[in-house]
Amino acid sequence: MYRKLSAPQIFNGYEILPAGNVLILDHKGAIIDIVNKIDAGDDIQWQEGILSPGFINAHCHLELSHMKGIIPKHTGLVDFVMKIVDSRKSSESAIFEAIENAEAEMKKNGIVAVGDICNTNHTITQKSKKNLYYHNFLEASGFPKNAATPRFSIIENLYHQFAEKLEHHSIVPHAPYSVSTDLLEKITHFYGNEIITMHNQETEEENEWFKNKSGDFLKLYNQLNIDTSSFDSKGESSLRHFLPYFKTKNRLILVHNLFTNEEDIAAAKIIFNQESSNLYFCLCPNANVYISNKLPDINLFVRNQCNIVLGTDSLASNDQLSILEEINTLQKAYPDLSLSEMLKWATSNGAKALKIDDKYGSFEKGKTPGVVLIQNESVVNLEV
Repeated sequence: MYRKLSAPQIFNGYEILPAGNVLILDHKGAIIDIVNKIDAGDDIQWQEGILSPGFINAHCHLELSHMKGIIPKHTGLVDFVMKIVDSRKSSESAIFEAIENAEAEMKKNGIVAVGDICNTNHTITQKSKKNLYYHNFLEASGFPKNAATPRFSIIENLYHQFAEKLEHHSIVPHAPYSVSTDLLEKITHFYGNEIITMHNQETEEENEWFKNKSGDFLKLYNQLNIDTSSFDSKGESSLRHFLPYFKTKNRLILVHNLFTNEEDIAAAKIIFNQESSNLYFCLCPNANVYISNKLPDINLFVRNQCNIVLGTDSLASNDQLSILEEINTLQKAYPDLSLSEMLKWATSNGAKALKIDDKYGSFEKGKTPGVVLIQNESVVNLEV
C-alpha cells in the first residue's frame, strides 16, 4: 500500500525539484522513490505548497516551556540569564503540562527531531512516549576551577537517569562563561559524548570577559556569588579560548554565534581541519531578537561555507517553537537567502549534525523523515 504525494514544488532535503514529480511512501512513511508524474500511476494526492522532509530543531530547552512570556523581551543576555535563574521554579504539574504542550506544538509545526538541552529530569516522562526523536544534551556548568569535580558528578548522575529510560544523550558545557577549562576537559573526555553542543558568543560581553576579564559578566558573577579568581584572560575571544579543548572526533554544534567573527570561524576550521563535517553553527534567530534584538551576520557563515543548522531555543526566549518561523525571520532580514538553502539547514544539515541522517533529513529511499507541507508562511505536518 503506497501513498503518493505531489505539489508544485518538492524539496528533497538538498534542492527544490522542478514541477511534475511525485513522492512515493509506504504505509509506514518510508520513502520509496521520487518519480515523474507520468510514471506514478493513479491515486496521487495533490497538495498546494512545497513538500519537504520533517524539520530538525537542533537547539531547544523543552524543560523551560513553562516560562513562556515570563521574561521581558530585549533584556540583553546577562539580565536574561539572571531572570532564568530567578524564575525557572514552578509546580511540577505546571512544568509537565507545559512540556507536553510544547512538544505537541513542535510536532504540529513539522518538527520530527530535537537537540534538547536538559538541566533536570523533567522531560524524561514525556520523551519516553517517543512522539519525537530527541538527542538529550545534559548541560553542565561551573566556572570556579574547584567546582569541576562536584559539578561533573551531578551531571553524570543526571546522565544515568536519562540513560535508564531514553537513548541518545551527551554531557555538554553550557557556555564558555559558565564552564571552567577543568570541567570542559572532563566533558570532552566523557565516554558517551559523540555529539557536544555549547552556547557560543551570544553577547559581546562574553568576548569582553575573555579578552580583558571585564564587562557586564562581572555583574552576573557577583550576583551569583561565583568565584572568578582562578580565571586568567588570554586576550582572545571566548571561542578561540575554548576551541583547543575540544576533540575533533566529537561533533560540535555551536549555538547562537551572534558575535562570532571571521577570525573565530577561521580558527575553528583550522582546528577541525579534516573533520569539517563535525563542526556546525546553529542559528536561533527569533531567540536572538527576543533577548538582544539582534541577528547574527548570516552572510558571514554562508560566505565561509559553514555547516549551518537551525534551532528554536526555548519558550522562555521565543513566542513559538517553529523552524519555519525561524526561516521566515531570516528571509525578511536577509532577502537574498534562498529558501532552498535555508530548508537544507532545517532538514539534511540538522540530521547530519545530530547523526540521524540515516533516517531523517531527506527524501531518500528507505528513510522515514516525515513529510511537511509548506504553504506561504505556515506548515502542515502530513503524518502517514
